[in-house]
Amino acid sequence: MSREPNYEFQEWWNKQREKNHDFFTNDSNNANKGFLTVEIRSLNPDLTTEKDRSRSARQLSWICLLRFQQLANSLAWITNSFLLLLRTANRRISAADSPCDSSASRLYRIIKFFLVLVVLLLCVELVAYFKGWHFSPPSAASAEAAVELFYALWLEIRADYLAPPLQSLANVCIVLFLIQSMDRVLLMLGCLWIKIRRIKPTASMEYPMGRVETGNVDDYPMVLVQIPMCNEKEVYQQSIAAVCIMDWPKERMLVQVLDDSDELDAQNLIQAEVQKWHQKGVHILYRHRLIRSGYKAGNLKSAMSCDYIKNYEFVAIFDADFQPAPDFLKKTIPHFRGNDDLALVQARWAFVNKDENLLTRLQNINLSFHFEVEQQVNGVFINFFGFNGTAGVWRIKALEDCGGWLERTTVEDMDIAVRAHLCGWKFVYLNDVKCYCELPESYEAYKKQQYRWHSGPMQLFRLCFLDILHSKVNKAKKANLIFLFFLLRKLILPFYSFTLFCIILPLTIFLPEAELPAWVVCYVPGIMSVLNILPAPRSFPFIVPYLLFENTMSVTKFNAMISGLFRLGNSYEWIVTKKLGRSSEADLVAFENESDSSVTETTSFLRSSSDSVLEELSKLEVTSRRSVKTKRNRLYRMELTLAFILLSAAGRSLLSAQGHYRCHLESELQVTLTQHLLTNNSNFGVTGSGLKQFSIGHSLYGCQNANCEATCHWLKYKVCTKQKGIFEED
Repeated sequence: MSREPNYEFQEWWNKQREKNHDFFTNDSNNANKGFLTVEIRSLNPDLTTEKDRSRSARQLSWICLLRFQQLANSLAWITNSFLLLLRTANRRISAADSPCDSSASRLYRIIKFFLVLVVLLLCVELVAYFKGWHFSPPSAASAEAAVELFYALWLEIRADYLAPPLQSLANVCIVLFLIQSMDRVLLMLGCLWIKIRRIKPTASMEYPMGRVETGNVDDYPMVLVQIPMCNEKEVYQQSIAAVCIMDWPKERMLVQVLDDSDELDAQNLIQAEVQKWHQKGVHILYRHRLIRSGYKAGNLKSAMSCDYIKNYEFVAIFDADFQPAPDFLKKTIPHFRGNDDLALVQARWAFVNKDENLLTRLQNINLSFHFEVEQQVNGVFINFFGFNGTAGVWRIKALEDCGGWLERTTVEDMDIAVRAHLCGWKFVYLNDVKCYCELPESYEAYKKQQYRWHSGPMQLFRLCFLDILHSKVNKAKKANLIFLFFLLRKLILPFYSFTLFCIILPLTIFLPEAELPAWVVCYVPGIMSVLNILPAPRSFPFIVPYLLFENTMSVTKFNAMISGLFRLGNSYEWIVTKKLGRSSEADLVAFENESDSSVTETTSFLRSSSDSVLEELSKLEVTSRRSVKTKRNRLYRMELTLAFILLSAAGRSLLSAQGHYRCHLESELQVTLTQHLLTNNSNFGVTGSGLKQFSIGHSLYGCQNANCEATCHWLKYKVCTKQKGIFEED
C-alpha cells in the first residue's frame, strides 16, 4: 500500500523562497556576489510552478552536497599526501645505507661544525631582519636591548676581526683561480692550433687492414696483451673476446688474463672463457694470484716476472671493461718503428654509455676535455702526459728501464709514466684511435673512482718530489712536472674549487664586509664551463648542471687530495669501479662475425666438454645473476650537510638588501631553481650548489630508480626551456 506524498517540506520551502526572494535573486546591485542563485524559467509558470519548485530544491541540495564532497576529498588528499611525504622521509632516513667511516672523518666533523655556525648566524640575521635593524653598527650606549647589543658586537667583530682574514684568503683563492683559468685557456689555444694546422703523430709504416695471412708475419713484432681484472663477472666476456679477435697474427700475440678475483664463481667463469678461446687457437693464458698484494700494480708486476716475457717486445694493457677495435694494434705498433726513444702509445677513451643518465653525460664532458685537450696538447708539444692505465701500448724495454710496476701508490699508471719521463723516454698520444669503455652510472661508484684518482697523485708527488729534483732532465721538464702536472692540476684545482665556492662564497654572504667580485662567482666560471664543453659540443644543454656538479664534486676531490697528501684515512685503499657490462654496436657486430666464422670450432668444443662441467657453469651464471640485488638509494651525509650550509647562505642572501644578493622567491621549486640559476650572480653559486648537493646527497644523480631519473631529466628540461624563453605548461 503506497503512502500519500508529504508536501510539508515543499510548503515550507515556498514560504522561505517568498520571504528571501531578494536573497536568491541575481541582482547586480547586491554586494554579496559569491552566493548561489537558482532560478528556473518556464513557458507556462502557472501550470508547472509546483513541479519546477520541487526540482530547484533537489538541485540545490545536490549542489551543496557535491561541493561538500569535493571539499572533503581535497582535504583528505592533502592530508594523505602530507602523511605519505612524512612516512617516505622517515623511511629514507631510518633505512639509509650510509657508511660509518664518513661520519667519523675529520672533514665531515668540520663541515657539521660549519653547518651549526651558519644556522646560528642565520637565526641572528632573521631576528635583525624582522626587527628592522637596518642600521650601521651602533655603540653599546645606544643599544636598547641585550639582543641589539649582541648584534652590535657581532657587527663590530665581523668587521674588525673576521672579514679581513676572510678577504685575504679569498684574494689568494682568486689568484689561484685566475692562474688555473689561464692554464685552461692556454690548453684550449694549443688544441685550436693543432686543429688548424692538422698536427697529428704519423707512423713511418702502416700495416694492411684485414685478416693477416699466416705465412707473412715477419713484419709483426711479438706483442703481449694483458687484461687485469678482479671480480668483474659483468664484463669479462666482452673484454676477452675483443682482445682475442684483434687483427694480429696469432703466433705473434699472447693474451694474459690476470685474474685477481677472490670469488670462486668468478674464477670458474673466467677460466671457462679462457678455455673456450684457447680451443679456437688463440694463444691465451689464465693467471690467478693467491696473495693479492699491491692491487693492480702487484698483478701487473707478477705477470711481467714470467720467463717468457723476454721473447716479447711490446705489451698492450686493457682494463676489464675496455673493448679495443680489431685494428688497434695495427694503428699503434707502427709508431714504434724508427722511434727507439718512444716508450708509450696512448689511445683515446670512448664511452658506450655516455648518454645513459645525467651523471654519465657530465663525466663525458670532463673526460672529453681531458683527452681532446690535455692529453693531445701535452703529447704534441712536450711528448709527456699521464698514462691512463689502459688502452696503451708500452715498450717492454722502457718498463724495465724505469723500474717496472711499483706498488707504492694507487695510481701505478701515473707513477710509471713519471719515472719513464725522468729516464728520458717519450710518449705519443693518438686522438683518432678510440677504445670503448664504460662510465660508472651510479654516484657511489663515481665518487670512489674520483677519490682514488685524486688521492693517488698526491701520494705520488710526496714520494717522487726529490727524485724529480735530482733527475737528469732539464729544468723546463722539472718545472712542468712540479708546477703544472702536480701542483696546479692536481693540488691547486681541488683546493681553490672547494675553498672558494663551498666555504668562502657562503661566508661572504654572512660577512658582507668581505666581498667576492661578480665575475669570480658567475662570469669566469661560466666561461670556463663553456671552454670545457667545447670538445663535447652535444653537451651544451647541460652547461648549468655541469657547472654546479663540478662545485659539488670539489668536496670529494678536496678530501681525497688532503688524504693522499698527508696519508690520512683510506688513501691507499683500492676499490674496483662497478661495471654493468655494456658493449658498443661495433663490438657486437665484430663478435657476431667472429662467432659465425668459428661456429664449427665452437660446436666441437662444446661437444668435447662434459655435461657436468656445462651444468656447473650454467648454475654459476644463474647464481651470479641472482646475487645481483638492486641497491637502495643511500644518503650521503657530507653532501647533505654542505647542501644545508649553502641553502642557509642562500636564505641569508634573500634577506639582504645589497645589490647582487637580491633575489625573488617564486611559489614553485622548479621556478625558484630556474630563477636562481639564470638571473642571479652570487645566489647562482650558493642556491644552485646547495640544491645540487641536496640532490646528490639523496642519490638523485645516476640512480637506477626510474622516478629519480625522470625527476632529473624533468628538472634539466625546465632549465633548458627557461633559457629558450619557452617555459611550457605540463
